[in-house]
Amino acid sequence: MRALVTGTVVSGLLAALVAGAVFAAAHASPDDPRAGPAGIPTSTAVPAGLPPVRHVFILVLENQSYSTTFGKPTPAPYLANTLPSKGALLPHYYGIGHWSLDNYLALISGQAPNSDTQADCPTLTEFQLSQPKLDANGQALGKGCIYPAMVRTLPDQLEAAKLTWKGYMEDMGNDPARERPTCGHSPLGEDERTSRATATDKYAAKHDPFVYFHSILDDQNRCDTHVVNLDKLPADLRSADTTPNYSFITPNLCNDGHDAQCIDGKSGGYAAIEVFLQKWVPLIMDSPAYKKDGLLIVTFDESDSKGEDAASDCCAEQGLPGEPQQPGVIGPGGGRVGAVLLSRFIKPGTVSTVHYNHYSTLRYVEDQFGLEHLGYAGQKGLQVFGSDVFTQPAQ
Repeated sequence: MRALVTGTVVSGLLAALVAGAVFAAAHASPDDPRAGPAGIPTSTAVPAGLPPVRHVFILVLENQSYSTTFGKPTPAPYLANTLPSKGALLPHYYGIGHWSLDNYLALISGQAPNSDTQADCPTLTEFQLSQPKLDANGQALGKGCIYPAMVRTLPDQLEAAKLTWKGYMEDMGNDPARERPTCGHSPLGEDERTSRATATDKYAAKHDPFVYFHSILDDQNRCDTHVVNLDKLPADLRSADTTPNYSFITPNLCNDGHDAQCIDGKSGGYAAIEVFLQKWVPLIMDSPAYKKDGLLIVTFDESDSKGEDAASDCCAEQGLPGEPQQPGVIGPGGGRVGAVLLSRFIKPGTVSTVHYNHYSTLRYVEDQFGLEHLGYAGQKGLQVFGSDVFTQPAQ
């Protein structure tokens, strides 16, 4: 479903009326036009009345559609049944493009797919700007893979606000001849050599958005400090002070469900997803930071390439101006994937019918930490997680 509420926001409206409009949109049924973008103007202020989340964990899985993942019967009962019973299920959560990389980039920069990023950048080309400045929507116009330093990312914003972040990448550096154990990527200008798993190293740079921005890559020490192997996460979780305000978690090509059959002979797909989640989700939920003020978001980059979920989008998603191909290649967006959100501020068993996508997630994080909106996270009317999700009063 793709809905858009039109109209203007008349200056002088009482705050109570605006709040009521937001509440109505958040609780609308999936067939109600209000369930799409509500036309609320952009603001960089922390939303009033929302719980004080200060530790956000995002765990991104691969290539599964909502109707399969959360259908009946589900191939992933821990993800589809157990976790929603502890938090909130978002049935109308969407990717923004096909294939993988463009979705990961959107989550930390708000940049729309270009012909290279939506093809997962088989060659690590420098981004070639077609105009020297970002456009009115904060988009870098042109083609290429490694964005110039003028394109800011969420990590840049967080550090400027004296907040902390890390990307935790499973298997990164397991084979040092393939990529570094920190800030791992293939050399610029060369073919991407991490796109396929090896028996000992199943890390894929296309699932690590941080290594596609010069604003991060150009400071090697900074990148090495912040983009690390997943095995560093348990130690960081021991206290709230050592846990980053923002943690981005990427399983390897087997455990994220990308490979149906793992290269080492183990079962991939949903079977691997379930094993991974049953190990790492309790570890996060038992951590002091999560218990204090944490939010865990579990979602997928995109849907699979078949079925009704695959060729769908939401939230009046815009493409990149000048690109002949639409963001989804096989459809208007990245498909319906669903998401599960877990927090002590969420009543167990919550279900929200509001429509969201990856830009919504970026915007929520920015709003929560009082940051400006990057790229299409600043799109007028884009919904962010609100009272539809955070249903448990803060205590």
